[in-house]
Amino acid sequence: MLKGLRIKPLEWIGHLFTPIQKNSAFFVFMFALGWICTQLELMPVYLVGKGAKPYELTVPELFLDIYVICVVLTLIPKKIRFWVRGLLYVILYATAIVDMYCYVRFESTLTPTMLMLANETTGQEASEFLLGYLSLDVITSKVGWVLLLALIHVVWSIVRKQFCKARKRMILPMMNPIVMDGAKALVGVVIGWCLYTSIEQTWPNKEAMHRTFTYSTVGQVEHELTRKDKAELYIPIYRLLFSIYANQLADNQLVQLEAASQEVKIDSCSYRVPNIVLIIGESYNKHHSQLYGYNMPTTPRQVAMAKEGSLVPFTDVVAPWNLTSYVFKNILSLQAVGEQEEWCDKPLFPEVFRKAGYHVTFITNQFQSKAGEAVYDFSGGFFLNNPELSSKLFDTRNTQLYPYDEGVLKEYDRLKKENKEHNLVILHLMGSHLMYKSRYPQGTHKILKHEMYERPELTKKQRMILADYDNSVRYNDSIVWAVTQRFANEDAVVIYMPDHGEEMFDGKPYVYGRMHGANIDYRLACNEMEIPFWIWGSPKYRESHPYGWAAIQQAKNRPMMTDVLPHLLMYFGGIASPLYHEEYNIVSPAYNTKRPRILKGVTDYNQLKKK
Repeated sequence: MLKGLRIKPLEWIGHLFTPIQKNSAFFVFMFALGWICTQLELMPVYLVGKGAKPYELTVPELFLDIYVICVVLTLIPKKIRFWVRGLLYVILYATAIVDMYCYVRFESTLTPTMLMLANETTGQEASEFLLGYLSLDVITSKVGWVLLLALIHVVWSIVRKQFCKARKRMILPMMNPIVMDGAKALVGVVIGWCLYTSIEQTWPNKEAMHRTFTYSTVGQVEHELTRKDKAELYIPIYRLLFSIYANQLADNQLVQLEAASQEVKIDSCSYRVPNIVLIIGESYNKHHSQLYGYNMPTTPRQVAMAKEGSLVPFTDVVAPWNLTSYVFKNILSLQAVGEQEEWCDKPLFPEVFRKAGYHVTFITNQFQSKAGEAVYDFSGGFFLNNPELSSKLFDTRNTQLYPYDEGVLKEYDRLKKENKEHNLVILHLMGSHLMYKSRYPQGTHKILKHEMYERPELTKKQRMILADYDNSVRYNDSIVWAVTQRFANEDAVVIYMPDHGEEMFDGKPYVYGRMHGANIDYRLACNEMEIPFWIWGSPKYRESHPYGWAAIQQAKNRPMMTDVLPHLLMYFGGIASPLYHEEYNIVSPAYNTKRPRILKGVTDYNQLKKK
């Protein structure tokens, strides 16, 4: 009896080893597969050689993940377990090969956009892709390590039967049962300790992964990924599952947009302004605009246009979010922040203009589907790049991106031959998107130097970043001026607004970029949500529409948030529709100046200003 009592605890502890023992090959090879992928796929690729490191919790998280799978496999009857394991091998190896291949060919691991593009690929396109990209050099690339591991696994599967027979015949009969139980218990203790430390170290990432996979919209997922404690999708299978999940969420909103498009009703259209141009910039801090009093010469052309009286700068305009995709959804949709519906429950204004008889052109230097784009661009562009929806929204659009925004001008010059009598032109720039020094031609537009800034509280590196940012703003000034000149002889208005602002060392903490915490104070709103907004009128417009131009000038100090932009555009178009609300049109006498301006869905900017 005592002997039995001594052994039972050993047997219990030893059971921790059972899942690995019964699935030893699975545990070893899948651990090796995950480790190879995490060590070779350092993201983002442009950091390789500059300190990029593998996910630091690779070993404990791999151990925990694979051990849990082994536990589940152990609970499955042996005959079925064989086939389940085989299916898992196929899925995990195939996913790893595809993921590594994408990393080698496109400098990106699996993304939602890659999956979206794959779903839209025809059989002929797929075969052409395989012929063009699958070559012998793939084997000698990093993909070869995954293929080599798979080959070793196959060889092991063939010879392991002979090894197992020899072990049962020669080794196991020689082992004392008590010694065997003791050895198994010792291994169980080690496994127990590994499980405890793995759970303790990786639990925050598991919680973050759970959050990521429980949202109902792509935008919510995108916002989750701005958190410092965002989930690390550190192995290929997680990235595949995330891509499937993100595409499913996108598909749901596309269905809602399709239903919303049925609501577009046009009563009449007077085509008040024959040519309406909307320029959407990027990451533009209003307080770095010379037009708004900045002490550096960042917008000399806009200042000149304002002085001559052709440009009216609005003084109190904010963006609803500091994320491009959120802003794009808000400014394209006829849903206003504060209403009960989601953005995708209302029609998008380009479709309204098309149905009213305007020719709609969309030229974007950001939202073109690229295999390696991050979820942020996927979130902002999935609906614009959907072939069916895009055909409803736009008559003309570009198909390529450009290093600098002057490419947008060249693209418009190429496409303007398709213009009709009445035109809505939407130009979406890269503006001052990170990295700032890549947003303007260094050889010809590097006007401002770090030595010109009397900011002793900033380091030299910070002043260099500041100079690059201001140079990008000055370059943007040349682009928007060039747009106005292309409509100088037309009856036209040009509206300029960026998607959101940007931190640029203006007040402590001295940072650049954007901060995505939940707390919104006035300092953050001032830098990241306050934006420049102006309307330019051509000579013909100002002459033909004196009352309209006067209304614009009278409205320049009214408070506005850009989610109601579609109603201003519909006014310029003279579009009569149940979708139009005059209280949202900033140049209308009926405009609601008391409307709350809710930032990020939680904080009223009007109340922040009062504090």
